[in-house]
Amino acid sequence: MTKWEYATLPLIIHATKQILDQWGDDGWELVTVIPGPDGNAPVAYLKRPKS
Repeated sequence: MTKWEYATLPLIIHATKQILDQWGDDGWELVTVIPGPDGNAPVAYLKRPKS
């Protein structure tokens, strides 16, 4: 059975692709993006298998 670890990170609108590409290179998979608590900056939820 696969065990997962999770991360959340705020996304800066003008650098979203670069941020997600960097996390993807580290093995993270994007699960979802939702509005942040202040309604402005979106928050990304990511997961990757535990090693």
